[in-house]
Amino acid sequence: MKFKTIVDRKSILCIALILSGFSAFGQNSVIISGQDPNRRVITTAVPFLNFAPDSRHSGMGDVGVATSPDANSVAWNSGKLAFIQDDFGLSLSYSPWLGKLVNDMSLSYLTGFKKIDENSAFGFDLRYFNMGDIQLTDGRGNELGEFNPRDIAIGGTYSRKLSQNLGLGISARFIYSNLSGNISSSSGGNEAKAGIGVGTDIGMYYQKSTFLGSKEGSWAWGVGITNIGPKITYNSAEDLDYIPTNFRIGTTYGFFFDENNKLFLSLDFNKLLVPTPPIYATNEDGTLATDENGNLIIAAGKDPNRALISGLFSSFGDAPGGFEEEMKEITVSFGAEYLYAEKFALRTGYFYENQSKGGRRYFTMGLGLDLNKLGVDFSYLVPQTQNHPLAETLRFTVLYTISSN
Repeated sequence: MKFKTIVDRKSILCIALILSGFSAFGQNSVIISGQDPNRRVITTAVPFLNFAPDSRHSGMGDVGVATSPDANSVAWNSGKLAFIQDDFGLSLSYSPWLGKLVNDMSLSYLTGFKKIDENSAFGFDLRYFNMGDIQLTDGRGNELGEFNPRDIAIGGTYSRKLSQNLGLGISARFIYSNLSGNISSSSGGNEAKAGIGVGTDIGMYYQKSTFLGSKEGSWAWGVGITNIGPKITYNSAEDLDYIPTNFRIGTTYGFFFDENNKLFLSLDFNKLLVPTPPIYATNEDGTLATDENGNLIIAAGKDPNRALISGLFSSFGDAPGGFEEEMKEITVSFGAEYLYAEKFALRTGYFYENQSKGGRRYFTMGLGLDLNKLGVDFSYLVPQTQNHPLAETLRFTVLYTISSN
């Protein structure tokens, strides 16, 4: 991947390859995630933290907060990890990102767990987002060098059962986002630097056996908040961006037709706990209006430059369009998983995002095979619209587990 861009305020550099002329961080972050930047999209730094990292859950429409626990539970709901049956496990996932458009971007995810006892477990996870090689230039077109932007996040998790059916988990994560290396613009702009931050996840999970008529089944629900953390900067302390704090709630019901045939249906709802961009006042000539201090005038909505806690709680009521717009910010995921003899899995799902908030809408499908200690999963994404950035997204996952028996 070779292209040129300008090192300036939060210049994301690496994604201008997709739509030329994009230089602001917010614009490029929605391209990375496959959203339409021409809508009223909420943008954040390090959006890769909210990408579905593994094949099982991405094959089910990106559900995961209430699915059965596995080695990838840390990414979806840390409260699930205490209920896992195996003693130890590792999972490695890989996805060529935006593979239909470029050939050197990828998302990798390594995670694992270790049961401490019957009621608790430790886990870890490592995310690595490689954005390919780029050629940097300054505002005058002078070449500044070649660089490989990349994002990394590494974290640890502790999960514990609070009762036979209820579990709680917490994760802590270190975030490192290097978009321009040590290369700075010679045109007098702010010096770019790597963004460094931290995040915390809190998850709760409940599961129990049920009966539908004479047939045994299972029911579970989950709720979690991920990536709770301070803002991140790529140049100065005055220039800060939110990380993608996300609220997720969902449920899963399992139908056990017989010993070998099981079907699980899952439904998740997600909302970013990040301020909604306000609508700014404009002058008669269409330019943005400012007050006597040079600040932009907000015509509708609230000032997005708020502290972490204020931004988190007020995100439920700060949209310029009121409650109707707040509801549009909720994404919906539906997934189905069929299991045969706990060895073969067939999955499908659908992800929906309102058109005004990014318009991501896609079907997913996936396969899984469990060979005792070794498992292999595969998923494929099919957008509803043609020429979508996420078209033909593939994910591959290899799992290794050791039973406690």
